[in-house]
Amino acid sequence: MIDIPQFNRIAKSLPILQQVGDSFAREFQQAAFFARIPAGRDVFLEGDHVEAIALLISGVVRVYKIGETGREITLYRFGNGSSCILTANAILSQKTFPAIATVEQDAEAVMIPADTFRDWVRRSDAWREFVFELLSERLSTVMAIVDEVAFRRMDRRVASLLLNRAKTQNPLRMTHQEIAAELGSSREVISRLLEDLVSEGSIRSGRGIVEVLDFELLESRSLV
Repeated sequence: MIDIPQFNRIAKSLPILQQVGDSFAREFQQAAFFARIPAGRDVFLEGDHVEAIALLISGVVRVYKIGETGREITLYRFGNGSSCILTANAILSQKTFPAIATVEQDAEAVMIPADTFRDWVRRSDAWREFVFELLSERLSTVMAIVDEVAFRRMDRRVASLLLNRAKTQNPLRMTHQEIAAELGSSREVISRLLEDLVSEGSIRSGRGIVEVLDFELLESRSLV
């Protein structure tokens, strides 16, 4: 159960709660429960039965797949005010979770039981629209990843990743293995490509650190 102070805080992150009537708000308070999930904790593993969906009000969760060879690829991340579409899909289709969801930054979440989530999708137009908007937004993200994996060269993808991350943090605290996991490649391939970028002078690479030295040169590599 969610108390009134918690509900008021949650409503700031989930605008849907400001659009529904008092009756639904009371249902939400009764059915939902609050959870704190530390970084590093797996929320779901592939094949898990989904008993509740998490709506984040802080923190970040990474959703990814691991192939038969052991390689990882990030499908998407979600944070404040959002949720996991694979969780929603598993609940609505009553199937198991098809990937892995791991907390990257300490998270606070509102948990909605699966039966309640399905009932609200069936009964509430506002809730159904909220869920479909989540599905639409995340589908676009996943389609962009599919396009990159299928049609874009790995060296360009590495350059783009470094450019995007360096806009908020430079040097980047990322290992070669973490970059490989993000892009669905092997550490060996990523190390070789990073060595090429070091040789041309666009980046500096150390233990667990990559620093962008020449943004223009790196951008040109992302477009070649």
